[in-house]
Amino acid sequence: MAKILLGFGALVVVYIAWSALSSESPKRLEIDQNEWWGPNELRGKEDTSIKPFKVQFTDEMIKDLRNRLKNHRPFTPPLEGIAFQYGFNTKAIEPWIKYWAEEYPFKEREAFFNKFPHYKTNIQGLDIHFIRAKPQVPSNVEIIPLLIMHGWPGSVREFYEAIPILTQQQPGYNFAFEVIAPSLPGFGFSDAPVRPGLSTTQMAVIFKKLMKRLGFEKFYIQGGDWGSSTGAAMSTLYPEDVLGFHTNMAIAQGKQGGFKTMIGAFFPSLVVESHLADRMYPLSDFFAFIMEEFGYFHLQATKPDTVGVALTDSPSGLLAYILEKFSTNTNRDHRKLPDGGLERRFTKTQLIDNLMVYWATNRITTSIRLYAEDTSNKNRQLEIDDYPTLVPTWAFQAKYEGVYQPPSILKTKYENLLGTTVLEDGGHFLAFELPEIFAKDVIKAVNEFKNWHKSQPKTEL
Repeated sequence: MAKILLGFGALVVVYIAWSALSSESPKRLEIDQNEWWGPNELRGKEDTSIKPFKVQFTDEMIKDLRNRLKNHRPFTPPLEGIAFQYGFNTKAIEPWIKYWAEEYPFKEREAFFNKFPHYKTNIQGLDIHFIRAKPQVPSNVEIIPLLIMHGWPGSVREFYEAIPILTQQQPGYNFAFEVIAPSLPGFGFSDAPVRPGLSTTQMAVIFKKLMKRLGFEKFYIQGGDWGSSTGAAMSTLYPEDVLGFHTNMAIAQGKQGGFKTMIGAFFPSLVVESHLADRMYPLSDFFAFIMEEFGYFHLQATKPDTVGVALTDSPSGLLAYILEKFSTNTNRDHRKLPDGGLERRFTKTQLIDNLMVYWATNRITTSIRLYAEDTSNKNRQLEIDDYPTLVPTWAFQAKYEGVYQPPSILKTKYENLLGTTVLEDGGHFLAFELPEIFAKDVIKAVNEFKNWHKSQPKTEL
């Protein structure tokens, strides 16, 4: 059997190598820069003004939410000896429901959400929400635009602890950030498209336009999860506009990266440093993780509206569904804990804040549709992952992130990967989990980007 598996593995490597090395160079990437995502009757009536916006938790919404939480049906008891291996342990859920219904201070948290200035502007038919946090620094301190992008099941709430650090001048640096933190289309306070097709590639078009509308011709970007995919697309599509890309979910998904990954399965030392090899290999561990933890991905990529009905109707269901992801994706060993380890890294208030972004806006269904859009034939055929980018890039790699790739693989996509920060802590939601470490790494990376640009030969016009 071992010989058969080895022979099969060798065939897979040969096939991937042939695919990676014999395929044609990608053609010129063509993306519709003006695709309309709003109602057709509003086409041509786009209001490009920038309007202030306030987060509101209405009394009617709060009353309805509390009623739903307090009148849920009895939950099925967990199996003996099971913690979070089967999902959210129903013995652990009642304290969360009680807190949300009876103790969560809705109006106080509404004020908290509005501590930063919020705005909306219409782009390609959608009202796009964003936070714009400006630094208060001396006139001799450079102000740098930074676009930061969240993913699912996160929201702009993930950045609230990091923004005050990013907008302050830090010791040893003569700059601070003006932070732009948008809600992805279909998430939170941004409009959702009314027709299919809007993936992270199209989001890249929208967010480039957002930054231009705010007066930023060139800017830096940061992203995790879907924000990372959007950032990768922005770096690929707009290398003249993006000055640097910092990501806490760096992935090169092209054919060359796949080839190197398979080679490393047989000869790890050719691909990854020995002390980090266990973050990638054996591949059987990674595939087991995919099988155990990515059922939600397949469901959301195929039938988002079906699961959306349940999550829209039941706040208890929404809580279990989303918080289970904050448990496992922070540290997969949390599956073995009766409480899922949720309060080892977060407070109840923080996590309920994030839930409120989905519940108050009724955006859970439209947010999970992104999985279907990004894996659709339309967007797969773009093959954007096979296009390299010259934008300087920095990878911030947490110990418990689901995917780890070393520089030898990341450089197949990010040719100017200036460096990596490899953490011995942290998971998928780094800005939320470790805001100070996260913010300081962004600052360090942008400083490296600035130095890199200074070192490049100037081209004559």
